[in-house]
Amino acid sequence: MALRIRMLLATLAVSLLITSPAPAQLDALKKLAMGGGKGEVVKKVAYFKIKGALSETPVEMPPLFGSEPPMSLKGLLARFKQARLDNEVVGIVLDLQQAAPGVAQLQEIHAALRKFAAVDKDIFIHADTLTTMTYAAATASSHISLVPTGDLWLTGLYGEQPYIKGTLDKIDCRADFLYCGDFKSAHEMFTRTGPSEDAQANVDWLLDGIYEDIVALIAEGRGISEDKVRALIDGGPYSAEDALKAGLIDSVQHRQDFIADLKHRYGEHAEFVTDYGKTDLFEIPQDNFFAMFEFMMQLLNPKAKQYTEPSVAIVYVEGAIQTGAAEPSPFGGSEGAYSTSIRKALDKAAKDDTVKAVVLRVDSPGGSALASEIILDATRRVVKNKPLIVSMGNVAASGGYYVSCAAETIFADSSTITASIGVVGGKIVTTGMWDKLGINWHANQRGAMAGLFSTARPFNDGERAKLRHYMDSVYDIFKGHVVASRGDKLTKPIDKLAAGRVFTGKQALELGLVDRLGGLEDAIKFAGKKAGISDYDIRVIPEPPTIFDLLGGESGDNEFTSAAVFARGPIMGQPFIQAMLPAMATLDPLRTKAIIHALKGIELIHQDGIMMMMPGELVIQSR
Repeated sequence: MALRIRMLLATLAVSLLITSPAPAQLDALKKLAMGGGKGEVVKKVAYFKIKGALSETPVEMPPLFGSEPPMSLKGLLARFKQARLDNEVVGIVLDLQQAAPGVAQLQEIHAALRKFAAVDKDIFIHADTLTTMTYAAATASSHISLVPTGDLWLTGLYGEQPYIKGTLDKIDCRADFLYCGDFKSAHEMFTRTGPSEDAQANVDWLLDGIYEDIVALIAEGRGISEDKVRALIDGGPYSAEDALKAGLIDSVQHRQDFIADLKHRYGEHAEFVTDYGKTDLFEIPQDNFFAMFEFMMQLLNPKAKQYTEPSVAIVYVEGAIQTGAAEPSPFGGSEGAYSTSIRKALDKAAKDDTVKAVVLRVDSPGGSALASEIILDATRRVVKNKPLIVSMGNVAASGGYYVSCAAETIFADSSTITASIGVVGGKIVTTGMWDKLGINWHANQRGAMAGLFSTARPFNDGERAKLRHYMDSVYDIFKGHVVASRGDKLTKPIDKLAAGRVFTGKQALELGLVDRLGGLEDAIKFAGKKAGISDYDIRVIPEPPTIFDLLGGESGDNEFTSAAVFARGPIMGQPFIQAMLPAMATLDPLRTKAIIHALKGIELIHQDGIMMMMPGELVIQSR
């Protein structure tokens, strides 16, 4: 084991050397950091590039073999704030064309960009192509430019849900599920080939709410009516030239002309700072042997961070909620929110005297009922000692709402998908598949309920009644938690809000299921105010592990959750699944992600039996 660790560390060092900037680039960066070296105030134009999806949990990892860790929403918002308050920054250039934020993250980006107007700093966006989602974010800017013959795919929202009953039929497997609540349709992806009437109604009001939010963002950003925005969307897509005529963008320019205009505006000597505010924790000294040696010693023997000043802690619940602890990897995090890891993080935050308030950032479709209860119980221990504020991300549904119940105040973005108060349970019967393979299983049972979750046969009447009784009790507990926590805030009886119904954050606010509309920054600021502190650090608990922690084995406090990669469980680890995924992801990435989540759902069902999951995997496309 020790030899393998040393080999990995050596490989890491070589990788860092290969991927680190050349000496000339380092000199240029240092000049920028020092303000040109002559003491004069340098005008800076800050450049940001958002590429791919934004993670919630921050990852502090060096680039391995040229692969950058995912950008976190928290880190991006912090860099925006730094640029907004930096007197040397006179303008901002934002590259959004490869961005893939969630609908709630989109609103937080839009809100953060709108704040630049208050300090009289312009935001410029130049792209080859923009989609409905990236365009909605771009409308918070001062100037949108596309290249000649570029594209604006302003076409609205398109939502899909996968149904894999046909796949189960082909391999002669049968889904046997029970559910609490007419709108609790998570089981339908396994039991139907399309949505039930109630499930379709659920999706309709959800997409209507998200679409209204997108329209409102564009209308606000471009200063036009919402009716006109709807008409423009129905008239899309647009070429760059047609988008300019329609008033959707501000100019059509090649990149060199766009840059020339910026230099003309801010002066030839203005510095264009790429990746403004990005902390390079792994910049390697290249011209000094002793500096290199010191760098490697710091890498291999990192000093534990000491916290003495007041702080607001962020604890993340990201991904499917599961029992147990996360298993981090140097090549990515474990997918899912693990109850043991999150419980320890919340307990640490509750006991740490320097932590004055806690923000629970939830971006989860739910999962294990047991794991959700463990996390909720841990939040209650925090509430006894200090303020606990929930900040909901793209999704905080079912188990994701369950773990939020004890919070004093719940923030949600307008397009957050939340609620889904209900329970589903069942199993996949696989006997037909084994019969086709010529494999016979002979069962032996002691105890009337020993075969309750056996995959050999469907539930019998006694088992079904027992499971129904258990699920009803879990459902009643779920509703009881909501009523006890939300009380008079609820605008309707709980049975009119539960039954698996899913709402946007805006709809949930009207129903009293959440307290305020706002993003992560709003929740942090509110938490500080509730704690009575105005000057404080913002820290993540648990801290993202270092590369040495991951290669050498982490300590008990160094557990974390992240959605960087998909965990390999019994189904996801199968060779034929792993062989198919790259081709599927290349041909149809969004649908492939939905199928992966569906398969992951089967694994969780087999693991826990009783689940609190939102109704299926909704794929929202904006192009």
